[in-house]
Amino acid sequence: MSKVDTVKKCELGNVLITGGAGFVGQNFIRTLLDSGYKVRSLDLLNTPIKHKNLKVIKGDIRDAVVIRKAVKGIDTIFHTAAVIEMKGGPAATKEYRDFSYSINVEATKQLVILARAFGVKRFVYTSSNSVVLAGKPLRGVDETEPYTERRRDLYTETKVVAEQWVLEQNGVDRMLTCAIRPSSIWGPGDQTMFKKIFEQILAGHMHSKIGLGFEKLDNTFVHNLIQGQIKAAEHLVEGGTSPGQAYFINDDEPINAFVFSKPVFDAIGVKMPWLTMPGKVVMRSLEAWEYMHFKFNLPSPPLAPSEVERVSVDNYFSVNKARTELGYSPEYDSKLGMKMSLPYYKELFANMKTEKEAVGA
Repeated sequence: MSKVDTVKKCELGNVLITGGAGFVGQNFIRTLLDSGYKVRSLDLLNTPIKHKNLKVIKGDIRDAVVIRKAVKGIDTIFHTAAVIEMKGGPAATKEYRDFSYSINVEATKQLVILARAFGVKRFVYTSSNSVVLAGKPLRGVDETEPYTERRRDLYTETKVVAEQWVLEQNGVDRMLTCAIRPSSIWGPGDQTMFKKIFEQILAGHMHSKIGLGFEKLDNTFVHNLIQGQIKAAEHLVEGGTSPGQAYFINDDEPINAFVFSKPVFDAIGVKMPWLTMPGKVVMRSLEAWEYMHFKFNLPSPPLAPSEVERVSVDNYFSVNKARTELGYSPEYDSKLGMKMSLPYYKELFANMKTEKEAVGA
């Protein structure tokens, strides 16, 4: 890496958030609006946020006409939109695979190309720490860890392809790019991490914990992620630190998944299972089930093998590069994050329970 200036920064200017109606997108938009930025949101859905400095564009990120409208007059893009398909592997159908690639890879490429054509200066890609997960323990590794070559799930597979391509585009036609690699994202508005756990609880599938109890992972509170994204964008300047770089962004608190989840279980009045199952046993069973699902159209397994691997094999990552080059430091620890999030999680679980009871009535 050539000599860079860790102090050199820029203003974000007019900002586009893709996936603006989603969990991360809505929190991101509110943060930027509170800071005085003019923001544009692009999503298939309408964001509920109303503000004089927010312009909402509703449309498909794969639609070039929509993209041209979205990127015109924009200085900085935060690309958070993605489809999260955790199943995959060699048995995945072409239709399933093509859908993930069309959004996570091809739409990302089109967005970058059209953004450059309209003079966008900065592009921050929301990637994932899973781009380096390879089935082995990863303890405090940094960004020198090589990309995984496995094809275990479509989310990781497409994130690897898209991140590599985005970073290769850094500097083309003067647009600068970087990638942010969060861990599992949580906090108010979460529609993925704990929502999936709640679905398992309400379906009666939460019979045991997975792993031996000492495996650790890290998580990313949504506002820590947003801080990391903004700092990376501010350093996307010629001679700055972030052009062409990838950064792990997390809470810097490695912890067992079930220890981390216990405050939420307590808040919703559900007892944490005491029985434990070895991760490898569960993964092998789900791999066979997933194969049968794709090959013979059997019902989808309740969990993907990659989701089990997450909680049963050590995978936590150093944020030292982000600290040194971006000035990143998690503003919210898990204790404060939980205090802010528990009312939302209690309401989410109650609503999901009511909806399930209504369907079953």
